[in-house]
Order: sequence, then C-alpha cells, then structure tokens
Amino acid sequence: MNGRRVVWSRAALLLTVMIVIAGLLFPPGASAHNVSKRDASFVQSTTGAAVAPFLYLGAKHMVTGYDHLAFLVGVIFFLYRMKDIVAYVSLFTLGHSITLLAGVLGGIHANSNVIDAIIGLSVVYKAFDNMDGFKRMLGFTPNTKIAVLIFGLFHGFGLATKLQELELAKNGLVTNIVSFNVGVEIGQVMALTVVLLALSYWRTKSGFYKYAFATNTVLMTVGFVLVGYQVTGYFVGAA
Repeated sequence: MNGRRVVWSRAALLLTVMIVIAGLLFPPGASAHNVSKRDASFVQSTTGAAVAPFLYLGAKHMVTGYDHLAFLVGVIFFLYRMKDIVAYVSLFTLGHSITLLAGVLGGIHANSNVIDAIIGLSVVYKAFDNMDGFKRMLGFTPNTKIAVLIFGLFHGFGLATKLQELELAKNGLVTNIVSFNVGVEIGQVMALTVVLLALSYWRTKSGFYKYAFATNTVLMTVGFVLVGYQVTGYFVGAA
C-alpha cells in the first residue's frame, strides 16, 4: 500500500510539473480546434448551402487536428485486426458526430478550455492504457470501447465550441454543418490510413515492442501538455 502511495505521489508531482511547464511554454487558449482567420471569414460570410467547401474544411480540420490524431494513434496502436480498428474508430466517429451536431445545431454550450483539457486527458488515458498502466497500478482494465465513445463525445464538442464562436448564417446551416462533419470523417480516414500504414511497417521490425513503451510515454506527455495549457487558459481567462 505504501509503495502504491509513493507511486501516486510521484505521478501527481510529475503531472503538476508538466502542467506548470506547459503553461509557460504554450500561449493560453492555444488549441488544435482553432479555426484560422481565413476559414472563419469564409464560414461567416457564407449564406446558403456550400457542400464542397465545408467538406474540405472538415477534412482539413481533422488532418491538422493534432489532438484528434494523437488520441486515434493511441487507439489503434495495438490493434491488428481491421474489424477491431473499424469498431473502435466507428465508436469515436459516433461520439464525435453527436456532439458536433448537437453543439452547433442544438446550441449546447460549455467552456472550451475545460473541454479541450478533457481531450488532452483522453490522450493521456489511451497512452497509459497502452502501457498497461491501469492493470499494473490499479489492478483492472477499463472498458476501452466505452472510453473511446465517451472521449469521442468530448472531441466533437471541442470543435463545436469553436464553431459556436462564429456568426453562422441560419440559411443552409444544417446542410453545411452536416457536410463539415462528413468532411471530418473523410479527413479521419485519410489520416488514419497513413498512420496505419506506418504502424504496419513498424510492426514488422524487431524494435516495435522495444520502443512501444517509450512511444506511448511521449504520447502521454503530449496529452499532459495539452491539458497544461488549457488549464492555464481557463484560469487566465477567468482572471
């Protein structure tokens, strides 16, 4: 029991240090969900349905969304069968789509820093899970499929909070947001195809398992960094 307390104390100290460092290194409010000024200008000036442009913007968001990609890399890192990959990615897609559409079309609001901090924790969770951390430290393994679905809800909500900041024309809004969401899924397939090809090649090498733990440690660090500057952004914004 004392040994476990020491481990958790060290983990808490490491987390605190990472959050402080991240807050110093990254500007408050920085986010993978941020919409560029050019894209924001286009979205706000668009009236009526614009299927193709919103498909493109959705795909662009996913391909450049490092938080989404970091989480999905963790999800498929140890998945070998295509049916398992499809199952997990579909759960993420379901969650992402529900909250993206509900947030923008249903007007459900939340603090963007809090949502993005949870998204950072999703990366930490999956990396820790890949390192078999839950079983080693807590003696059990959470249901990964349920976790992927739940975190998918937060990932979709993260983008919704950014789109809510824009003045979107009501005319054609449903068509455009649905098109955007479809574009997100297209971009997801494109990005995951590249990632899966790279992982498949790496798995043929003898060093895959040797460096898998280190790779997920880096992935976890990325997640802590994401949490760090979102927490900083929350308190700076509240000050």
